[in-house]
Amino acid sequence: MIVVSEDKDKRLDVYLAWKLDLSRSKIQKLIKEKLVVVNNKNVTANYLIKENDVIEILDELNYEINIEAQNIPLDIIYEDDDLLVINKKSGMVVHPAPGHYKDTLVNALLYKFELTSGEKERPGIVHRLDKDTSGLMLVAKNEWTHEKLAEAIAKKEVERRYLAIVEGVIKNDSGTIDAPIGRDINDRQKMAVTDVNAKDAITHFKVLKRFKDKTLIECILETGRTHQIRVHLAYIHHPVVNDPVYNKKKATSFGQMLHSKSIKFIHPRTNKELFFEVDVPDEFRKELKKLENDLNEKIIVV
Repeated sequence: MIVVSEDKDKRLDVYLAWKLDLSRSKIQKLIKEKLVVVNNKNVTANYLIKENDVIEILDELNYEINIEAQNIPLDIIYEDDDLLVINKKSGMVVHPAPGHYKDTLVNALLYKFELTSGEKERPGIVHRLDKDTSGLMLVAKNEWTHEKLAEAIAKKEVERRYLAIVEGVIKNDSGTIDAPIGRDINDRQKMAVTDVNAKDAITHFKVLKRFKDKTLIECILETGRTHQIRVHLAYIHHPVVNDPVYNKKKATSFGQMLHSKSIKFIHPRTNKELFFEVDVPDEFRKELKKLENDLNEKIIVV
């Protein structure tokens, strides 16, 4: 979490106890155990926080929290007694986390459905999308379905295809990025290609269209690591356009041009193959239109 101006000069333990709705003694214990870092450094409980300080909790925080059901509109693509397919909008956080307990996909799901699967803080969530990644997600309504879908994902039986607009012109028509991903040792807010505490990560991509200085590609995940596509594309020096974390260029509030466009899987109860596809959001479409216009102008000049 990042400290805003109105919260500066508060004690760290007081601020976190208020922000996370935890006891001050619990926060002090986390700080003493070096599970709280400010700007990637360990500090004491009486540290006075400053504007723009980046505070990270290196603990799962699996404590009792009350997740509020909220009447938030959802774009439901498919629903039956066992599962849902949701078209998540860019900007929506998937599940509650320290400092962000409201306005998530889980808050919206709890208002409309009785979900009896998954962890208490993330009921129904089989796999995640980053906050600013739009598109299709699977949600399990019950524990049996959750286990079956999670197993299918682990066995690579669920096909997820993404669209991304990336910086630069990719020369190869297709390729595979096979590089392990772990927590960035210099910035724990980020992931990175690394050999330190990393997991195997494989992303396949195919070029769909080249523009003047950008490329539209399709990505298929073979594994599902945190920020995988964004990290892998930045690693090959073609970061996702408008990515506020892995692209060095200034990003707008919309976030990265990355969209989960389709999902294909076998329904665990009916054994029928299901396939769903959704179009990109308006901001993504406008960016493509701009790139098309720039390309046409270049052709006219030549």
